Amino acid sequence: MGLTDTSRAAALLAIDAGNSKTDVAVLAADGRVIGAARGGGFRPPAVGMGAAVDSLAETVGRALAEAAAAAGAGAGAEAEVAAEVTGVRHVVACLANADFPVEERELATALSARRWGRTLTVHNDTFAILRAGLPAGAEQRGVAVVCGAGINCVGMTPDGRTARFPAIGRISGDWGGGWGLAEEALWYAARAEDGRGEPTELARTLPAHFHLPTMYALIEALHLKHIAPPRTHELTPVLFATAASGDPLARAIVDRLADEVVAMATVALDRLDLLAEPAPVLLGGSVLAAGHPDLDSRIRALLATRAPKATARTITARPVLGAALLGLDELGAADEVYRSVRAHYEG
Repeated sequence: MGLTDTSRAAALLAIDAGNSKTDVAVLAADGRVIGAARGGGFRPPAVGMGAAVDSLAETVGRALAEAAAAAGAGAGAEAEVAAEVTGVRHVVACLANADFPVEERELATALSARRWGRTLTVHNDTFAILRAGLPAGAEQRGVAVVCGAGINCVGMTPDGRTARFPAIGRISGDWGGGWGLAEEALWYAARAEDGRGEPTELARTLPAHFHLPTMYALIEALHLKHIAPPRTHELTPVLFATAASGDPLARAIVDRLADEVVAMATVALDRLDLLAEPAPVLLGGSVLAAGHPDLDSRIRALLATRAPKATARTITARPVLGAALLGLDELGAADEVYRSVRAHYEG
């Protein structure tokens, strides 16, 4: 059932599945995006491998159905049928929680069974941010730090070497990420209200976000799930706003995040022998892409001291761009195809 018109066939299915959201794109051989869909986060440790892949499959199915409809197959095609109709050559999946090689292999097996394309590769989702900020070809050197729901860092060099961290939370030495920042802010605010800790405006601003009068009321609401646990993530921007207003304790939390970002970046640069040469440090994820002035300025100041040849740059394009570019690398695409994809996501 493959298409005879290769300009309408799908060369690539690109997936970026983070902890909080998933983006899927289907690319034609000439680089046009002919199908796209967005879904929820990809969290196998929380919901189980089967449920996580099922949820991902629903999002992929919508993108493939859109591409199949554009190819003249009609609306509503099942994902496997749509993949066959569109002729997907390769699938590249950049997935949160693919933190160890064994997890990458397990995820590759689970996704291959879905038969979305002829071949498939799996990467940790941080590589999508890294690739989004690098050129094609021989100059692919640099480091990316991602701070969204969690925090992670990867790096690569033109000879294929990579640097990465397990990035699975406190047991692997991590601190930060949107969830971690919200929990840190709650901890300090609770202790400020009951007298065990230093005073901070967080004791007022955090409950006020949910229209509650005190931290005690907020703690009760979270404990009894009157406020859904995922909404805790809403407190991260409140932390940054409180820090920007001059609260010393909130500012200290923001400063510590900058310290963590630079620590990860400089360690990765050192592992790859890139401290002595110009290399980009690409900053991505919802927290780092939000443009918080105090956080940005401290990251750049620390990098100037610890990695003076590095250049920090924020990546604001959706990470699915990086997944698509990784796929084009693997397919050996022409320069004009790269330009078409970048124009779609960056234009």
